[in-house]
Amino acid sequence: MAKDTISVVIPAYNEEGNIVKLYEENKAALVGLVKAGEISGFEVIVVNDGSSDGMDKKLEALKKKEKNLLRVIEFRRNFGQTPAMRAGFGIAKGSLIVTMDGDLQNDPADIPQLLKKMRADDLDVVTGWRHNRKDRFGKRIASKLMNALRKDVIGDELHDYGCSLKIYKRECLQDLELFGELHRYITAYLYIKGYKIGEVKVNHRQRHAGLTKYNFSRGINGIMDLFFLKFWASYSDRPLHFFGRIGIWSWVAAVLLLIEQIVKAFMIGSLEFGPVLAFASLLVIMGGLAVVFGFIFEMLSRNHYKDKDMYSVKKVL
Repeated sequence: MAKDTISVVIPAYNEEGNIVKLYEENKAALVGLVKAGEISGFEVIVVNDGSSDGMDKKLEALKKKEKNLLRVIEFRRNFGQTPAMRAGFGIAKGSLIVTMDGDLQNDPADIPQLLKKMRADDLDVVTGWRHNRKDRFGKRIASKLMNALRKDVIGDELHDYGCSLKIYKRECLQDLELFGELHRYITAYLYIKGYKIGEVKVNHRQRHAGLTKYNFSRGINGIMDLFFLKFWASYSDRPLHFFGRIGIWSWVAAVLLLIEQIVKAFMIGSLEFGPVLAFASLLVIMGGLAVVFGFIFEMLSRNHYKDKDMYSVKKVL
């Protein structure tokens, strides 16, 4: 009998029409894995992210019926998907953690192939690839653009970071810092930390009930989060190098402009304080501020990492 157990974490908001069916599909897939000897047990964790429909009542009734197989966290209000996932990770008991959306577009029947891929290639994370998406045209285009941008910024070769259907080894999430809306970039964060990541093609279904929670503003938030993640991964432990370089190059540009103005003054016989010198002065001030910010953030960074490791250990022999 396999020693692994699985915790499925499902953040859900206003999914009254989907949540019961989603739980039943998860239960069927996971019971099949238990019977096949692939895992020794499982649990399903639903995080009710402050829903305003009747999902809380559905979950209460389901919990009475399912007892220990289902665990429910209910937020007082809508806090967002990242806090919901963090709460689910916090109480998960499984050695493997599966995540998925609560809208029934992810197919729990794909969990076995995620597990198979993880074991076959000795991976830390396996993410789903919705190669035949059932979303609106505009959403598919936005997703393609975001994936292309992410590949350029992060440097990985995965096709679909937006798919919520993923499986993680537990130790990955213990090494994870979740804040803001970084749930969509958990895999990117782990890739930067050095974890082995793979993907498999998964089924993607049309929404069964309810309304999509994605809109244009969330896309803008995603772009900002991506740039922050790159900055955090590259400079969180050395912000002075980032801001200091901005300051130094600002000063270099100011000196070059000043030299250009002096040469021009010799040629025409006069030196006036015009727009170019004003811009050079501004660059000097900006450079000084950047260096000062670098020192301030460097002190904050050292305080942040005072009791934390800036590395990730795979194993010790």
